[in-house]
Amino acid sequence: MEPHVLLVSFPMQGHVNPLLRLGRRLAATGLLVTFTTVRLAAAGGRLRDVPEDGACADVGLGRLRFEYLRDDDDDGDGDELSPNDMLSHVTAVGPSALAEFIDGQADAGRPVTYVVNNIFVPWALDVAAGMGIPCAMLWIQPCSVLSIYYHFYESPEAFPTAADPDVPVELPGLPVMAMDELPFMVRPEYAQCLWGDTLRAQVGAIKRTVSWVLVNSFYELERSAVDALRVHTTVKLAPIGPLLEHGHDNGGGDDDAPAPALGAEDNDRCVAWLDAQPPRSVVYVAFGSLVNIGRDETAAVAEGLVATGRPFLWVVRDDSRDLVPEAVLAACRGAGGDKAGKITAWCPQGRVLAHGAVGCFVTHCGWNSIMEALAAGVPVVGYPWWSDQFANAKFLVEDYKVGVRLPAPVTGGEFRACVDRVMSGPEAAVIRKRAMHWKHEAAAAVADGGSSDRSLQDFVDHVRRSKAPKELARLAQDIQNKNGPVNPVLV
Repeated sequence: MEPHVLLVSFPMQGHVNPLLRLGRRLAATGLLVTFTTVRLAAAGGRLRDVPEDGACADVGLGRLRFEYLRDDDDDGDGDELSPNDMLSHVTAVGPSALAEFIDGQADAGRPVTYVVNNIFVPWALDVAAGMGIPCAMLWIQPCSVLSIYYHFYESPEAFPTAADPDVPVELPGLPVMAMDELPFMVRPEYAQCLWGDTLRAQVGAIKRTVSWVLVNSFYELERSAVDALRVHTTVKLAPIGPLLEHGHDNGGGDDDAPAPALGAEDNDRCVAWLDAQPPRSVVYVAFGSLVNIGRDETAAVAEGLVATGRPFLWVVRDDSRDLVPEAVLAACRGAGGDKAGKITAWCPQGRVLAHGAVGCFVTHCGWNSIMEALAAGVPVVGYPWWSDQFANAKFLVEDYKVGVRLPAPVTGGEFRACVDRVMSGPEAAVIRKRAMHWKHEAAAAVADGGSSDRSLQDFVDHVRRSKAPKELARLAQDIQNKNGPVNPVLV
């Protein structure tokens, strides 16, 4: 029987996207892959174009299925949950729903033989391990950040405290870091919250339940961090990124989905507008689907964009559009190529970043967006807001050397100065050359025989050697003996 890999995701777009991209790669090798998450939370989690329950698609030699966890609280009204409420809800309903789901897969003749989860659903690993199913996790932040968390939970005394916030953090394979450069969940005010506790459980699984940690990064980018962390862990640590959409055509912001059919018109308009702009002239701005920078910061960004005198493409969610000053909206209502800029609620970020008209990317430094920018060779202006984004911004500027960081709170003048630095200042040529270096390294990593390609194939070989738990395999065989053969990829 063909191995069956179950992907269990936290229902936010920045989590769903890389896990789905991994799923497509796994399916392309001939594996049966099923993607699941908690459906109610998905309905309220700003997920774009979530496939219907039971949808499936042929991918390469295999098939990718979509089937969602039972949720007794799903009343179909689609009320949006806050991130905190979503985490609480998913944590409450997920474990029992997943156990029932896995039993149901065996009943259908396709027993789950491997489980892969991502951040903030650590219970998926506990459920799978309790049922005898081998597990892996997909780490969707840089390996450097995983190392920070790992060492924080192992040696918290090495990190700043509320009483002593100025302690520098020195970890193997990483640059020295100050408090304001660390991820939120190791800072004293956040480490004990629900998010921090859930993350602690996820990282703790490295010692308890998982045999592989797949990382959405590539070895050449994080060589020192990967090598150093491998010394401290017994699991297989495998960078397999960048995880991008086929053709690098993915969603608008690291928290947006592959282009849905309903967004095709906006997709075409964005690309057509870029086609009319000079090479490397456009300032592309996107802060994802969760970050809300507020009225004052939005006004400062708008002021800075106009002050650059450059054409700009700015992704502004519908719930934030009324924060954009009218003068900027008016500047975007010109005719054809005379527009000073374009504001859109969504755009195909992969195509945008790969377009020759884009000169820099102003980003909140979500890791998916950083992977996309590096893969496209685009200089970056970092504007971090929460979670791992502060550490990511430091790595962008100091390690990868592909951009600069905006000060906070930003002013229009500072915004313009940072954009000028990466597009036309004395450092611009060096920054762009460095960005192109990483573009070539990223492409080589995922190409046939590259470091990420080899790591992914090693994982596939490992999955193929793994067997379904005897009880589930026997149950599936009993069903087939009673009802006849079941083709798991057709149901």
